[in-house]
Amino acid sequence: MAKDFDVSAKASARALGFELREMQGWLCCGAVFTNVTENLITQAGPSRILGRAQAEGSTLITLCAGCYNVLRRSSQQATCNHIKQDQINAFNEERYEGGVSVLHLLEILRDKIGFEKIKKAVKAPLQGLPVGAYYGCLLLRPYREMRLDDPYRPSIMEKLLVSLGATPIDYPSRTECCGSYLGVGSLERAEPMSSSIVQSARSCGAKLLVVSCPLCKYNLEVCQSLRTSAETDFMPVVYFTQLLGLALGLDPEQLELNSQQLNAIRGCVQTVENVSQQ
Repeated sequence: MAKDFDVSAKASARALGFELREMQGWLCCGAVFTNVTENLITQAGPSRILGRAQAEGSTLITLCAGCYNVLRRSSQQATCNHIKQDQINAFNEERYEGGVSVLHLLEILRDKIGFEKIKKAVKAPLQGLPVGAYYGCLLLRPYREMRLDDPYRPSIMEKLLVSLGATPIDYPSRTECCGSYLGVGSLERAEPMSSSIVQSARSCGAKLLVVSCPLCKYNLEVCQSLRTSAETDFMPVVYFTQLLGLALGLDPEQLELNSQQLNAIRGCVQTVENVSQQ
């Protein structure tokens, strides 16, 4: 369901002059980092991923906020708690003792590429596009372990949006929970949480939400469908990589942008009209 995230990230990276290479032997990270100290089985998967990543290099780049949270914290735990990690390694019959730096693609864009360089590479600036950046929970918290940005007043996505020419919209709910895995089992339970985020962004002037988590995107989109059937009332949700690629001049089809998303963008941005014709 997150093919659009994968495709747009790889295409945007190539446009900026670097390659995102899929690691060999990857598997699911488990999606949740447990704080139950005696339950080590949840760390078996993340530890295997980190060990296999280490065989290819010292840095692992992630796209999904959930993967980022789980793998970053798991790598730190392996470094700080050798007794626990020895037990995990014995179960896996694979060794990982720490040392892999887990970074989010947003960190690469900010710290390795630089937003000024991205601004210079923009071919179709998103001028006039009011975008609400939605962070959710896992990119920022717990801050002592994540340290991506200020957990209360983050700005990394807003700074990226500015470099693309868009107008970031500040709204109160951008770091609140969308309902997370409640939406998988019962949309009705997650719907009030996701709907309040959409309404918060809309009331402050956003026409589009940008995210870095497939589950957040799912909840924010599907929960809207429970309340409205009118396309005009639906706020499209896209990945930051899709807006990045669009501003870099890539074809919308190459970024897996659908007609509803494109119409919302084109309704605010004149320069995007020419992107698909380049």
